[in-house]
Amino acid sequence: MNTHIHQYIERKTAKVKTENLFGDHIVRFIYSRVREDASVLFKALTSARMSQLLGYVNYDSVTISRLAGAKRFVEMSGVDLGECIDNPGTFKSLRDVFERRIRYWETRPMADEDRTVVSPADGKMLIGSFSETSLLFLKDKFFNYEELLGESKKQWQNAFHEGNFAIVRLTPEKYHYNHMPVAGMVVDIYELPGSYHPCNPTVTVTIATPCSKNKRVVTIIDTDVEGGTGVGLVAMIEIVALMIGDIVQCYSSVRYENPVDIGKGMFLLKGQPKSLYRPGSSTDIVLFQKNRISFSDDLIRNMYRPGVHTRFTRGFIRPLVETEVNVRTTIGAAHDISCKGNIING
Repeated sequence: MNTHIHQYIERKTAKVKTENLFGDHIVRFIYSRVREDASVLFKALTSARMSQLLGYVNYDSVTISRLAGAKRFVEMSGVDLGECIDNPGTFKSLRDVFERRIRYWETRPMADEDRTVVSPADGKMLIGSFSETSLLFLKDKFFNYEELLGESKKQWQNAFHEGNFAIVRLTPEKYHYNHMPVAGMVVDIYELPGSYHPCNPTVTVTIATPCSKNKRVVTIIDTDVEGGTGVGLVAMIEIVALMIGDIVQCYSSVRYENPVDIGKGMFLLKGQPKSLYRPGSSTDIVLFQKNRISFSDDLIRNMYRPGVHTRFTRGFIRPLVETEVNVRTTIGAAHDISCKGNIING
């Protein structure tokens, strides 16, 4: 078996798919030989300056009309330019493709259920728990809990103690707007500095807790307010990766109209655009309080599906399979209503 294969489950068909990991051979080289033999060079390669330079070279420096490889990327990666609001014929660079706006109200429909939680992005999802009694207990591999939220943020560390989480890994071809997974009031938002490690699975199984080492924005949302989803406090954490230059907060309550920065006291609607990643790959992590969410059965079932070859399984020495999800699709619900899900604590 090819040990470099990484597979996942396509949610809408339940089929096993093999991922085309962009730049995989380079990532594997950097996180084996370079990391071990040249620590100074390794730090430089995962720095903000290098990430911005690589982003420029790959997404801005050459126009689509002059780069046949860019057209091949769009075709081979399955990007559906027919979803776009703007005419793809006006796109001048791969950045325009990456930052595309889509008719999400048509192409990413959302169930009309107030107390459900939806995916914040198009990507590949894993779910887990901080509770040692949970069947989905995952500890200190993708991220360090205290480090992820910020070492000084004891209030939020206590709030999400033994809670649950969902990780969504966005790859370069994905639609890169983040949408609100819940409805609620912003009680805190802050940025934490860090590196720019890729979200390639090799990085997760090679170095400990890469997600909590990267630059990130943390938004704490109270959903137990009027009009809220009713699943307690929720932390939405947007994490940069290699070639991601920035995270732009640009919330719109109607489609993409009149985007605004996010601040404390704002009420945000579920399913609406919240932020945009600049080019590259990236990761969203959503934290939930203990016993406040039931995850959808298929997400739990897929994680343990036999016969799927993933690098996460080899790294964790246990089945750990991602499910490809669409933004705004249901991933769980408040634990006291029926959503064909399970509480994964206890």
